[in-house]
Amino acid sequence: MFQISIRQYLERHGFEVLCPKAVLFDMDGVLYNSMPNHAIAWQQSMAQFGIHMTADDAYATEGARGVDTIRKMVMRQQNREIDEAEAQRMYDVKTQIFHSLPEAPIMEGMPELMQRLTDNGLMCCVVTGSGQRPLINRILSDFGAYVDEQHITTAYDVQRGKPNPDPYLMGLRKAGDLKPWEALVVENAPLGIRAGVAAKIFTIALNTGPLSDQTLLDAGADLLFPSVEAFLKDYSALPLSR
Repeated sequence: MFQISIRQYLERHGFEVLCPKAVLFDMDGVLYNSMPNHAIAWQQSMAQFGIHMTADDAYATEGARGVDTIRKMVMRQQNREIDEAEAQRMYDVKTQIFHSLPEAPIMEGMPELMQRLTDNGLMCCVVTGSGQRPLINRILSDFGAYVDEQHITTAYDVQRGKPNPDPYLMGLRKAGDLKPWEALVVENAPLGIRAGVAAKIFTIALNTGPLSDQTLLDAGADLLFPSVEAFLKDYSALPLSR
């Protein structure tokens, strides 16, 4: 299955070989089991502004810049266009609620996966639609042995968020101006998967949420695992070892 997926990826893009030097991880739902908290924060905050947002909406839009999600929801439900400053004020309310909730746990198996990647000489990077400083600080605290701040791409590094390729293209630049075939993307959400695919990077989906496997495959994922542990179990089948 792995070799077929890799061959299809190479043929689709006209690349000769997949030789990853870095792995670009999404944050929410990949590094941390944080999406349940985000869903609560989205629903409660948007209700204060007359916007009906469901848990499914939160999962479906995960990975996009928060201000972009808010502007789209306002236009769809209230038929009015708001500027980024107003969306940011609304997003600040969502952020406050999110940080009032219990801290989300590290995704089980993620430290082990990063250790194995590092042992094999691969660089670990993070590409997130968030720009919240407390979350960036937590990444550095929890994963500082594997990730440094120079290799974290946030919402403030790009003008266009996921599903545009820009965040992952920036991730490649921060990893040392790598080519698409020199990296892997690890994502859990349709918008993030679409962004990785649009950047022409081999994109692995981790289905850590309530969405169906087919939803993530339809977004273009090259491979899909049901958990980090499943990724670790089949690790040796991927072209990662040096």
